[in-house]
Amino acid sequence: MNDMATLTKKDFESNQDVRWCPGCGDYAILTAVQSVLPELGIEREKFVVVSGIGCSSRFPYYMNTYGFHTIHGRAPAVATGLKVARPELEVWVVTGDGDALSIGGNHLIHTLRRNVGVKILLFNNRIYGLTKGQYSPTSELGKRTKSSPYGSVDYPFSATSVAIGAGATFVARSVDVFQAHLKETLRAAAAHRGTAFVEIYQNCNIFNDKAFAHLTDKDRRDDAVVELHQGQPMVFGKEKDRGVRLNGTELEVVRFADGFAPEDCLVWDETRTNPAIAFMAAQMKAPDFPVPIGVLRRVERPSFEAGVVGQIEQERERKGVGTLEALLRTGETWTVHEDGTIS
Repeated sequence: MNDMATLTKKDFESNQDVRWCPGCGDYAILTAVQSVLPELGIEREKFVVVSGIGCSSRFPYYMNTYGFHTIHGRAPAVATGLKVARPELEVWVVTGDGDALSIGGNHLIHTLRRNVGVKILLFNNRIYGLTKGQYSPTSELGKRTKSSPYGSVDYPFSATSVAIGAGATFVARSVDVFQAHLKETLRAAAAHRGTAFVEIYQNCNIFNDKAFAHLTDKDRRDDAVVELHQGQPMVFGKEKDRGVRLNGTELEVVRFADGFAPEDCLVWDETRTNPAIAFMAAQMKAPDFPVPIGVLRRVERPSFEAGVVGQIEQERERKGVGTLEALLRTGETWTVHEDGTIS
């Protein structure tokens, strides 16, 4: 029997005690990842989890895979090097909104534009949790924290907008407690051959509790969220009585009671080459719009590592396999003598 067919969630659970605050959304994300990876038909030894710094970055310790706990904001850079050196590996990056969008912003956007074949999971709790509650790049305007006692004057990033703007070929969003949806989104990301970027709204019940309650409360969820389904109109609401349509160059919410119908709504197409509509959708937020979850963009483009490996193979065919000794003696060389003269 093929060992891959027998893998289960338990195979991806390490022997380390999971140490997040009780009630943290990280637990739900960990469960989802450990449930999805054994479904992929890939040997466990081919998975690598790379993280930076933050609460989410403890992830590699809890995965029974290879892993690197790197430095603040640099996980995408380490993951890029690994994927180029070992393109056969399945490299997953786990990061947070502060780690990825603040100190790590430069590394993130260049990984996305290069289309390196890694999966990036950005845990967004809109706060710095590990350092005890400072506002982050995704905290809302006016957020009162230890570092902004009178309210933050920073305008927040939209993580998915950043990804789309950087040219990412796969961009999606889900929520920690929407387990079925999160697993479906992770499966889609795993199947993508370039950079797959998934923003996961996640609760920090200690320093930013209920940040996404307007999306997760049972009584409000259907009216606050629109699920994106390929080829389906953007319809939402508990009674499926509203939708989102494209009116000229703007998106707007319409009510079917006002004479509109699902046929008037924007039919979602995640495969559009032009990212303009995906970018507009990424900007949708309460209270004017429902928040979109699902795959916002999925297009095909050659991966960065495929291009690098292709160049190496081409040169090997043209010049043969080289050696370090030959490389060191290639081109113009100099000899430095004991008396300091050079010849």
